[in-house]
Amino acid sequence: MGSGIVGLILLAADIYAVVMVLQSSVKGVEKLLWALLILLLPLAGLIIWYLLGPGKKPF
Repeated sequence: MGSGIVGLILLAADIYAVVMVLQSSVKGVEKLLWALLILLLPLAGLIIWYLLGPGKKPF
């Protein structure tokens, strides 16, 4: 049960990250690469996007 909830949270975070990438001002190829990274490596891609990705950082 707990792993299902964690999976849903990760899925929601990945969807949010992909939407943020698609709304960012980076070029088309960069958007595609970021989205693929997030989708192919869900947890690692999300962390990499958060630390290095396009857009404003919350910190």
